[in-house]
Amino acid sequence: MTRSLRVGVVAIGRNEGARLVRCLDSVCDGQRPVVYVDSGSTDGSVAAAEARGALVVALDMAQPFSAARARNAGWRTLLAAHPNLDAVQFVDGDCEVVAGWLDAGAAVLAEDASVVAVMGYRRERHPEASVYNRVCDVEWRSGPAGDVRCFGGDVMIRATALQAAGGYDPSVIAAEDDELGVRLRACTGGRFVRLPQDTTLHDADMHSAAQWWQRAKRCGHGYAQVNHLHGAPPERYFASNLRRSLLWGLVVPVGALALAPPTLGLSLGLFARYPLVAARTALRTRRQGFPLGHALAWGGSVALAPFPEAQGALKFKRDRARRAAPQIIEYKS
Repeated sequence: MTRSLRVGVVAIGRNEGARLVRCLDSVCDGQRPVVYVDSGSTDGSVAAAEARGALVVALDMAQPFSAARARNAGWRTLLAAHPNLDAVQFVDGDCEVVAGWLDAGAAVLAEDASVVAVMGYRRERHPEASVYNRVCDVEWRSGPAGDVRCFGGDVMIRATALQAAGGYDPSVIAAEDDELGVRLRACTGGRFVRLPQDTTLHDADMHSAAQWWQRAKRCGHGYAQVNHLHGAPPERYFASNLRRSLLWGLVVPVGALALAPPTLGLSLGLFARYPLVAARTALRTRRQGFPLGHALAWGGSVALAPFPEAQGALKFKRDRARRAAPQIIEYKS
């Protein structure tokens, strides 16, 4: 008979308001240990967490902030207080954990010692609220179930594996989960598994193109930073993503504009690639079963994302050349 795993929860957030309350209510049952890591909230988040029995860690905001740093503070506090835990479930404060997920994830880790991380699918709470929320909803639900190469922020990780890898790299301000995944595989040889069920409901709360741009810019920064750390063979992590972002977000558009006079405008035909990508992506997404509005939103996002992604990648390279510490790129107010 498979024994039941003991799972604790680490939630992180800043000024998430009602979103954090939903998050905490979904995991605080009076029996499961929960740590909430707060990053300078001024909306009563700390009091809400304490009222629900969570152990609160308040980060020193005089130091550079990153989600990786917050998660590290959370799991280290959790395991120090409860050293007998077998696994840690990470969740962002704008997410509500779906009923039944914690038991399902724990069961997989209990049944198969080769699995070190398990996740499901994140869904957007209000995809109808904006085109940008629909973009997130498609992103969260893309990719097959089964063995996967990476995981996101809503992941359950075996405690011994987390300790062996040393946790997250606090200097990584985006794609910190991908970076940890590389080291988890290297030091444990373990597998990551995605279950065909929902893990969390997420509230992106995105309502403007500026927010979408900042989020995509952060993604490009993550491509560049994690590629810098793990871009060598055999991983070559994010090599193709970074190359695509720089090519179509910088090299091609700048080249097309520069060559317009000598080519009598023929080089501008390269811009036809963007609507073609949008249409092809939307068609493929529709065939995967997503609603038309989701498919069109995702197609447009995929086609245009290289522009802000390239900006984010260049920001990382500029900061590194100046030996400046990376600063978090936020899309929520």
